Amino acid sequence: MIAHGKDIKIFSGNSNQALAQAICDHLGTQLGQAESGRFSDGENYCSIYETVRGSDVFVVQSTCSPVNDNLMELLIMIDAFKRASAGRITAVIPYFGYARQDRKAKPRDPISAKLVANMITTAGADRVLTMDLHASQIQGFFDIPVDNMLGSPIFAQYFHEKFLGQEEDTIVVSPDVGSVSRARAFAQKLGMPLAIVDKRRQRANSSEVMNIIGDVKGKQVVLLDDMVDTAGSLCHAAQALVDIGGATKVYACASHGVLSGPAYGLIEKSPIEELMFLDTIPPTEQAKQSSKIKYLTVAHLFADAIDRIYQEVSISKLFN
Repeated sequence: MIAHGKDIKIFSGNSNQALAQAICDHLGTQLGQAESGRFSDGENYCSIYETVRGSDVFVVQSTCSPVNDNLMELLIMIDAFKRASAGRITAVIPYFGYARQDRKAKPRDPISAKLVANMITTAGADRVLTMDLHASQIQGFFDIPVDNMLGSPIFAQYFHEKFLGQEEDTIVVSPDVGSVSRARAFAQKLGMPLAIVDKRRQRANSSEVMNIIGDVKGKQVVLLDDMVDTAGSLCHAAQALVDIGGATKVYACASHGVLSGPAYGLIEKSPIEELMFLDTIPPTEQAKQSSKIKYLTVAHLFADAIDRIYQEVSISKLFN
């Protein structure tokens, strides 16, 4: 029995319309008719051009750069659907911005991830569908249901096909101690051993590699992370694996390609052979022109999750 929404309708903000359209293609439905943008003074607006009364509405919007504009756009769209009497509103946020501000790192710091969660809930969202939160406990910041999808099965399938028969010569590497549990589960899926890069962070967006835990000498390695921002940590880890560990080839993958600041230059100069991202954040023109950066789509995974949420059935199968 479907408890919410007489029909399913999917709308998109401006942050990732290509992904929203791909999700609709998988579901065999049309993208909802809506428009969002900014007035000349910088204020955001939203106009919905079809009825949503009683519908099960899904709003696809990554809160990537420009983060504040995309976040405000999401909030305004949710409010518009709520005031238009939508049956249920699900915020589909493939990339959840502000996720790294999930705790007080020093006195008088804000916990911005909690603030954003409160804003989304207050705007009128009934549930959230996202992917690879930087810290899984952010699910607890919401007072509404949160489904945190995992991107590692997509990477696992890709690298399983790529390194089929070479498992003994390939090793999965966690770029820091905080990502060990994620990397361990990924390594188990691929049937490969695990190594860890131990690093000391000197300041924000900067790190110094100290040691490599595990034997990577003479092996090709796969670095796994949840996101790449300035790419400093990832590229330093890759360089250390070659210079200190003696790895022959370095591949890397991360769910979210934020790629800010010097990221592109560092990636091109690094020993990384191939860097895979998911399209939770749309690729920039610079990323498309890079010979090292490639993307895998998450449209089918989000389409399955949306369909299961609409049908009121379990989505736990999608975590495998």
